Amino acid sequence: MDRTGFENLRVYQLAEEIGDLIWETVIKWHRLAQDTTGKQLINSVDSIGANIAEGTGRGTFADNRRFAKIARGSLFEVKHWLRRAYKRRLLSETEVVLLKKLIEELTPKLSAYISSIGKKSNPSDD
Repeated sequence: MDRTGFENLRVYQLAEEIGDLIWETVIKWHRLAQDTTGKQLINSVDSIGANIAEGTGRGTFADNRRFAKIARGSLFEVKHWLRRAYKRRLLSETEVVLLKKLIEELTPKLSAYISSIGKKSNPSDD
């Protein structure tokens, strides 16, 4: 599949990486954990990348910024579900370390991405 503009964004690549790691983690859980915490976690993590992609395709800086902010909200939801998964002893120490590292990289990059949207353009383009 050919790459489009959003696929070259580091924030999108990180969102995909976290999403794939969470998927690989959740599919190993028992049924109750998958049906509750797991589904919520997968939906929220996949929403990060999906909203970044949708925002870039909307055609205006205002829409792009709005969807990027929704992606940031989904990232915070992921943090919530990871806390629940940790408390419920569903995550290994290795998974915790790797997910924490990726989230600590994505969080400021996503905020910086939001701040950068439309900076080089005419403000009337919004």
